[in-house]
Amino acid sequence: MIRIAVASGKGGTGKTFVATNIFNTLVKRNIKCLLIDCDAEAPNSVAFFNAELSGRHEVTQQVPVIDTDKCTYCGRCREYCVYNAIFILLSVRMIKVIEDLCHGCGACTVACRDGAITEKASSLGSVFPFTRNGDLQIIEARMDAGVMSPVKVIKSAIGQISNHYDIVILDAPPGTSCPFIQTVAAADYTILVTEPTPFGLSDLRQSAGTLRIMNKQFGAIINRAGTGNREVYQYLENEKIPLLLEIPFKKEIAEAYSVGRLVSDSDPFFAEQLAGLAENIIEKYGNSNHQR
Repeated sequence: MIRIAVASGKGGTGKTFVATNIFNTLVKRNIKCLLIDCDAEAPNSVAFFNAELSGRHEVTQQVPVIDTDKCTYCGRCREYCVYNAIFILLSVRMIKVIEDLCHGCGACTVACRDGAITEKASSLGSVFPFTRNGDLQIIEARMDAGVMSPVKVIKSAIGQISNHYDIVILDAPPGTSCPFIQTVAAADYTILVTEPTPFGLSDLRQSAGTLRIMNKQFGAIINRAGTGNREVYQYLENEKIPLLLEIPFKKEIAEAYSVGRLVSDSDPFFAEQLAGLAENIIEKYGNSNHQR
């Protein structure tokens, strides 16, 4: 089994377009493939497929509940909380848990000597499995509105992977912050999708730099090739980053994507390109470091 993440430094470069079309191409070649939408803030991969929702797994974390009748307002819980999630006003004997900042580490519970802190489960989001022809093929991570970080929801979705599959495609969140890192850390290879524009180059630099710090293998796909300038190409050459594929800027591709159609269904040449790309990655990086 191999895990391939499809990522980008910013939204709108075409990573979901690439991820869904690679997945579609491989499934049509009877390869056991799982697609996980890790963009938990705005997941949309499943919209491109006729898939049936087969359940829901709620993701929660434990947050403190403070009994003000037992609390002595000593401040130990606040001192132990490195995330500043406990607010105390001693002058009016007020104490409050700021749940948006809480990471569920339990340090405050350990710190309290008065038995004033218990814990409750707080919902962060859900993991939704989808089946096609009776087989689990798509998993969607979706965070609840108002939740500060989707990391634990993403981690739960990735945790559903089993050795039943030959290839797992991880549709990563945009950017280079914690959700991105949580996703690519679980991958054996990362495809960075970029575009030949100044913004595309800037975000590619950040993504590539992050992956190198993490000692991860990666290559790049240039989407909307033929627009912009050649600076992205020069950067890839200078940094010795493999150029995996160029996707031309075509009205037909944009139209298909905008109405939820997969270009790999209507363009056999594009499907062959994606299949060849996947085969090359599997040949070089096919033994996963994440076998379960």
